[in-house]
Amino acid sequence: MKTQSSATNAGPIAVTAPRPERRTLGTALAALGVAAFSLTFPATAWGLEGFGPWTLVTVRSALAALVAGGALLALKVRPPERRHLRGLAVVALGVVLGFPTLTTLALRTSTTAHAAVVVGLLPLTTAVCSALRTGHRPSGRFWFAAVAGAVAVLTFTVVQSGGALTAADGYLFAALLVCAAGYTEGGRLAREMPGWQVIGWALVLCLPLTLPAAALALSQEPYRLTAHGIAGLLWVALGSQFLGLVVWYRGMAAIGVPRASQLQLAQPLLTLVWSALLLGEHFTAAAPLTAVAVLVCIAVTQRS
Repeated sequence: MKTQSSATNAGPIAVTAPRPERRTLGTALAALGVAAFSLTFPATAWGLEGFGPWTLVTVRSALAALVAGGALLALKVRPPERRHLRGLAVVALGVVLGFPTLTTLALRTSTTAHAAVVVGLLPLTTAVCSALRTGHRPSGRFWFAAVAGAVAVLTFTVVQSGGALTAADGYLFAALLVCAAGYTEGGRLAREMPGWQVIGWALVLCLPLTLPAAALALSQEPYRLTAHGIAGLLWVALGSQFLGLVVWYRGMAAIGVPRASQLQLAQPLLTLVWSALLLGEHFTAAAPLTAVAVLVCIAVTQRS
């Protein structure tokens, strides 16, 4: 879910109609990115089977930063300009540190299906944050759809939580806010540098913090090297936080923002499927119905 919402920001990513073969490849790459992001919550649940929440968050970010730093060095990418550092800091706080930490804490007590529906509101939250950040004035239909989506998710959350919000819900709603800020700033920066470099440099900037934090967490929290735990950790570090973003941005550049955004609408429903297949979770009809309602609201905002 995560950087992918920066795709909602209009930018000169694809200004000409792509050739059929390029469009096919771009669609496949963008779909791979969506699939990678949809596995984030189930992989986090697996990771929590073997690692504590702080270990999972810090080791995840440190591993992703080492891979991103290696890619930046191998491709001899020049360091970001000084004027980009403030924006990269916002991306780092929102996407690298804030969202993974808050969602991991939430998933200690929340199901992945519940979290997927709540965080399915992220594209709308990002759109609102972007409007406030850029000073754009969306149409009344946009705001109506955004409010309707928020009401649908809030109603679902309260009903599923027994009439009151839980601590996990608080973590999830906070994750929406910090991630939306990171995605909005990342979308702005992606107009001035390749998108994968935005997340790459954000990860590297956090390495002086995440590397010692990972060592400390490993020494303080008990852990078990289980197959699920290791697989979950590797996926959220490499699949969700770095490689998924690489294929997503390449696909978006090939087929354009509108078509890629339509593919992204499937992400919450895909997460529901993964939670059932990989975790054996059972959920009521309210989860997929709310997810569909949110997707309709997102589609309306995009067409507004």
